[in-house]
This record gives sequence, C-alpha cells and structure tokens, in this order.
Amino acid sequence: MRTAHVVHGGGNGGDAPRPRPRTDDGGHRRVAGLDGIRGLAALYVVLHHCWLLAFPGYPVNTGPEWLGWLLHGRFAVVVFITLSGFSLAIAPARNGWQSCGNLRFARRRAWRVLPAYWAALVFSLLIAGAVTPLPLSAPPSARSVVVYGLLMQDVVVAPVPNGAFWSIAVEAGLYLVFPLLLLVRRRAGAASTLAAVTVPVVAIGLLCPDVSTTAKATGFTLELAPLFTLGLLAAGIVSAGDQVRRWPWHWLALLAAAPVVLLTVREGSVWTVNHYYWIDLAIGPAIALLLAAVATRRSAGLGWLLATRPVRGLGRFSYSLYLIHLPIVGLISRRIVAPHVGPGLPRFWITLVLAVPICVAAARLFAAVFEIPFQQHRSWAPLKALARKRWERVRSTPPG
Repeated sequence: MRTAHVVHGGGNGGDAPRPRPRTDDGGHRRVAGLDGIRGLAALYVVLHHCWLLAFPGYPVNTGPEWLGWLLHGRFAVVVFITLSGFSLAIAPARNGWQSCGNLRFARRRAWRVLPAYWAALVFSLLIAGAVTPLPLSAPPSARSVVVYGLLMQDVVVAPVPNGAFWSIAVEAGLYLVFPLLLLVRRRAGAASTLAAVTVPVVAIGLLCPDVSTTAKATGFTLELAPLFTLGLLAAGIVSAGDQVRRWPWHWLALLAAAPVVLLTVREGSVWTVNHYYWIDLAIGPAIALLLAAVATRRSAGLGWLLATRPVRGLGRFSYSLYLIHLPIVGLISRRIVAPHVGPGLPRFWITLVLAVPICVAAARLFAAVFEIPFQQHRSWAPLKALARKRWERVRSTPPG
C-alpha cells in the first residue's frame, strides 16, 4: 500500500500590521503545534507499515479489530498534504496573500526538500537492490533512478525503490501550482479558489467512476489538490479578526470528522480503501478545521500534547522519518522477524518494538546531516562554513 506528505480565513479584522520575525522557513512566525502534527503523522505511518507487514491481505483487515485504525496509512498523507498547504500559506495570508516571489519560493522549496529526498533515494535504491524482495518496493532499475530522481513518479511508472516516495512527487507537483493558487485567492476569494480546484476533481470522479475506485500508480496530484487548497485557505485564520478566531474550531473539526469516521467503520476497510478518492475529499475539511484550532489554540489538551518535548522533537525530523522508515521496517520484518515468527499479532509486536526506536534514531541521525542543516542555513556559504567549523573541531579534538 502507498502511504506518504492541510475554513476559510478572513482579512486582518482591522488589526494594525505587525512585524514578522524571521524563522527558519518562509520568513513568517511559526505556528506552534504544526511540527507536532507532522511528527505524529509520520509516526503513524511507521506504525501502519509495521501493521501492514504483520497482517497480510490488505485491504482486508486480517488483524484484530482493535488495531484496525492502523490500516489506513493514506490518512496520514491527507494530513501531510493539507498541512503543507497550510504551512506554506501562513506568510502570504499575513501579507494580503502576496507571495515572496515565484523564483524565491521555488528555490526555498528545492533547498528544503531535495537534499534529504535525494539522500533517502540513494539509501532506498541501495537497500532495494541488495535485499530482495523488499516489501512495498521493487528491484530498482536505471528507469527508477531517473524517474524518482526527477520526482516524476506521479507521472511516469517505474520500479518503486521506496513505497513512501509517491507522496513526495505529489507535494512537488502542488508546489508548482501554489503561486497560482495564491493569485486566485487574492483576486477571486476563497470560495472561487476552492471551487476552481475541487469541481474538476469531483466532475472527473463522477464522470469516470473507474478513476475514483480503481487502484492506480500515478495521477495523485490532481486527486489530492483540493486538500492542499483547503490547507492554503485555512491559513487565513492567522490574519482573521478576534471574533473569527474565537470560534470553537476544535469542536467544528470533530463534527466534520465524525460522519467520515462512522462511514468507514460501518462500510469496512475494503470499501474505504476502494473509495479513498471520495473519503479524502470528505475528511479534508475536518483536517483544515483542526489546523485552524491549533493556530488559534482553541484546544488546551491538543495544544499541550503537541507542545510536549517528545512530540515537538519528533516533528523536527518527521520528514526524514517519513523518507527512510520503510526500508528499515521492511528489512526488520523480512530478515529478522519473519523467519522466526509467522504473520499475526506476535510478529506485529516484535516488529513494532524493534522498528520504531531504530527508525526514530536513524531518522534523527539522517536529519542531522541532510535535513536540519538545510532548515537552519539558506545557502551553500553558511553550510560550508558550518562543515569547515565542525571538521576543524574534530581535528582539534585529542584522540581518546
């Protein structure tokens, strides 16, 4: 299974413009809690793959009912996509939906996304080539290197080196239309922006039912574009007036999510997986409302959870965790656990106990090299200076 990478805001309510301190991304004040959501979503994907490799038969739920919530890794991707639109739109929403410039935006996104992705691609290609058959992957080829290296996997089919990489190509495709979405939002308003993206997706699903119910390998960017747009529009909450910000956004999110959750429980896993096209659209508003609740701090309990040190820390390297966890989980499940434990609950628990800490530790080390430095430094010059400083420190350290 593929799993992966988020309400309408008003004006500033008459508030005077406020200075925007620089942060590590986009020049806007960070919204507390978003990193925690990323971390929890990435951890859920790890748990999902542990479940998937312990209970064969997907999309049939062959595990215990009380673990059925781990079957739907796709929902984490829905969170990532919606959250991506929300995060990227915070700064424009505070600035009259003006972007920082298309070229600058593209350069920042490439700098943030590509180094860790390309490093994870090399890591995945090596493991997929050396250890076969690896779950949710395929022996790589030259075509895999080209297609995945250029982030074309949502357009061109190639042997899959890492089953989690599909959503990275979707994110990249959505980045291309982000400036256009801002332009439409600025000139035509929130409702027109949402309609311009959502109506074609709904029309395609209705006119071509096979598109919405048949498993496919490509074409997810258009399918998930409404979620990204919902996140973008939800970011308007950061510049909304106090009256709007006081709305019970967390209860509205719960109210929006309840019918979707009840429907998936009633219809079962097979029906839900076969209708992800529509389920994604249905759950998107609930996630956007949840992000508005986090941005306005409307839920004390959720705010406390997202502010805890472990959750915040996990969020700092959630991208790395998402990128490299699947080969690690696959290796542990296939080479260490499966030869000694048959499918079922014991395999799940053993895989979970081994894979989660190893994935988290490996992702933290991976992020220290390929992700966090690119968050903290926005060009090669400071990165080279940092590398030189660390190298000099190593050389000056006495042995022993």
